[in-house]
Amino acid sequence: MKSVRTLLLGFERRMTRLQKEAVILLADAALSPLCFFLTALLVYGSFWPQLQLQRLAILFPVLALLGAMASMAAGLPRIKLKTYASFSANGILAFSTMVGTGTLLLTMLPGMYFPVAGTITFSMALFLAAILVRVAMLKVLLWVLSTDRPQTRVLIYGAGKTGQQLASALKSHETIVVTAFIDDDPSLHVQRLMGKRIYPSQQVERLMRKFDIARVLLAMPSLSAPKLAQISRRLQALGLGVQALPSFAQLVGTEQLIEALAPVPTGRFLGRSHLDDVLATAVSGYAGKTVLISGAGGSVGSELCRQLIVQRPARLVLYEVSELALYNIDRDLQDLMEAAGGGARTEIVPVLGSVTDARLTRAVLAQHQVDTVFHSAAYKHVPLVEQNPVAGISNNVFGTRILADACVDQGVRRFILVSTDKAVRPSNIMGASKRLAELVIQDRAKRSRTTHFSIVRFGNVLGSSGSVIPLFREQIARGGPVTLTHDDVTRYFMTIAEASKLVLMAGSFVDAGQSSAPLADVFVLDMGKPVRIRQLAEQMIQGAGYTVRDEDNPDGDIEIKVIGLRPGEKLHEELLIGQGLLTTPHPKILRAAEESLSELEIANAMRELAGHMATGDAEAMRVLTMQLVRPRQEQAPTAAAAT
Repeated sequence: MKSVRTLLLGFERRMTRLQKEAVILLADAALSPLCFFLTALLVYGSFWPQLQLQRLAILFPVLALLGAMASMAAGLPRIKLKTYASFSANGILAFSTMVGTGTLLLTMLPGMYFPVAGTITFSMALFLAAILVRVAMLKVLLWVLSTDRPQTRVLIYGAGKTGQQLASALKSHETIVVTAFIDDDPSLHVQRLMGKRIYPSQQVERLMRKFDIARVLLAMPSLSAPKLAQISRRLQALGLGVQALPSFAQLVGTEQLIEALAPVPTGRFLGRSHLDDVLATAVSGYAGKTVLISGAGGSVGSELCRQLIVQRPARLVLYEVSELALYNIDRDLQDLMEAAGGGARTEIVPVLGSVTDARLTRAVLAQHQVDTVFHSAAYKHVPLVEQNPVAGISNNVFGTRILADACVDQGVRRFILVSTDKAVRPSNIMGASKRLAELVIQDRAKRSRTTHFSIVRFGNVLGSSGSVIPLFREQIARGGPVTLTHDDVTRYFMTIAEASKLVLMAGSFVDAGQSSAPLADVFVLDMGKPVRIRQLAEQMIQGAGYTVRDEDNPDGDIEIKVIGLRPGEKLHEELLIGQGLLTTPHPKILRAAEESLSELEIANAMRELAGHMATGDAEAMRVLTMQLVRPRQEQAPTAAAAT
């Protein structure tokens, strides 16, 4: 049997399309006289009505010719066997009708009498025979084609109209075999659809083992994306391949796919009005100057570059440790300048390197004669820095010191450190390293006569790489759950545009005579009230067009899951260490007067930290850093108790 199948397979592959059409044409031509012969036996009630057959013998070759002509007129030879169920029923009806009409006219000729009822019966028999022949030929073809093609057994998840259409389309597939249907509707269980049993989803694992199922096809295009994602993950956990069938509306473009939905603007989650227009005033002082941005490829750094390019500085030095991030921001800025057209062009200088590289840092500042430095390079991801304190302190503290020292030595006029609210009474090593960086800048400001130092401190930046917005978006796209560290956790938020404009304005205040030497100015933005992260998660779920699944709404799309506070994470963040706030030329930007360590304390601390870093003593670095950044009023009771 296998040799016969192999022989037929070779024969089928050698046939041209024209030869295959000829085979179907010959089959239709042969069916017409054959069906007429069988009808005559039925009409005359004899196994071999010799006299009638001799009288009608001339009709047999004429019917064969008529059948061939009708088949060609109906286009039946051009219809592939695989698509007969969808496309050829109407064609076969036309074919049998034409042959039947021609036969009726022929039997009206003298000596060719045949009952009209017999002619109608012949037409019906021809119609059924043409369909059966095609079914048989298709079965043989699929049997032959399966010789060297392994078959894949699949389940169809969804026993509705879409699932039925999918199963019908797959009937003619050589390698995919529909084994059964899966549906969550209890009323459909134990029923059959297209001859296949409908099972509940709880039996998928059993069916997988019983029928050797390799793949599940999701035929539920009306189901929400999160629920489809949940079903997919559950099936993939069993080792099954999962494919989803889009709706017809999605295929023709009348309904957007979920990936094409416009993202919800991050600014709507601020819980306050935007300050972009308010902060847009009086940002000046950078035209014709050379500006360096460390961390130029980061979220805030890249936005700083985009806003600075509008100010038309003479040169923009992009200092970035990530090759990909540096390439992207360099390309973006070049495109922005091309789009802007005429006028003086800014020279873009991409520099690949780390601020911890003292030799490179000094060389870059000297070569390009930098006027202003925006230091936004830092490791900011709290859990990662918590697990890698040596790298975090090296980059955030020593990198800041190296860059600040180089700026003083090279006569850089302005230095603006981009800090974070996590530096206020820090409970984690990331916040502590940023606070220590602030103290390093405060110390350098007291000893500098050429460079003016400023610190800009703000809360979480919506949409940045370290914020919860991208994480929540990804979790929502996967169907949830959205993870929350605590129900009551709150954060201050600002947009990337607001953060960048705050940094630029802080730098411009130096020219407005706002220097508070000998200490570095600490600028903060009035960000209103902090936002509950749970409320933010709910708004993002609803903004994506889904509902929250909880006790009150068990049929919702996406669950919010509380996983507990991470190491070093606080429930609530602050923006100020002390109580005093001073005004600035801008009503929404305030200036804080904060304490600093003495020059001797900073020198001893940096020397001790450098020693621990040289030996790789992460725990000693952690303890010393946390001790250095504790406010003096908290350290005093500890010291008194020790004495």
